[in-house]
Amino acid sequence: MADYFDLIASRESCRNFLERPVEKEKLIRCAEAARIAPSACDSQPWEFIVVNGGPLRGKVAECAQQFGLNKFTQKAPAFVAVVEKKAMLRNPAGMVADQKYAKFDLGLATMQFCLAATAQGLSTCILGSINRKKLKELPEIGEDVFVLIAVGYAADSPLRRKQRKGLDEILKFAE
Repeated sequence: MADYFDLIASRESCRNFLERPVEKEKLIRCAEAARIAPSACDSQPWEFIVVNGGPLRGKVAECAQQFGLNKFTQKAPAFVAVVEKKAMLRNPAGMVADQKYAKFDLGLATMQFCLAATAQGLSTCILGSINRKKLKELPEIGEDVFVLIAVGYAADSPLRRKQRKGLDEILKFAE
C-alpha cells in the first residue's frame, strides 16, 4: 500500500478520462472506504448511487454539464451520486439534533471514496455544479444529489503541479 502522504499528494481532479470501463470490484472497495468514514454520532447520513456505464451514464453526464461546464464528463465511464440522508444525531440528553454536521460528514465520506479510488489506480473529479433537479428526475437516481463523483482511468499520467497556499499562510500555533 502506498504511503499516505504520497496518496494524498497524488489525488487530483481528473478532467480527461480514458474510455475504459471501471471494474465493479474497485467501485465496491471505494464505497467500503466511504462507508467507514467518520460521521457525527456515527449517523452516516449518506448513500452512494453508482452509475457504471450503460445508457444512464450519458444521462448523468448531461446533468453534470449544467451551464456548459464539465464537458469532460462525456468521457467519464462511471459516476457516483452522493446523496444526503437523514442524520440521526443525539445530544447527551438523548434528544435528536439537527443536520448541521451532515454536509461535513458527506465531505469526509466523499474524500475517502476518492482516496480509495486513487489507491486503486482510478481517477476522480468531484462535481458540485450539477443539475440536481434533472438528476432527481432520473428514476434510477430519484434523490437529492449532494455531489457527483466522476470516476475512471486518467488519460493524462503526469500529475499537475498543485497550486496551493503556503504552509505559512494556513498554519498557526497558538501558545
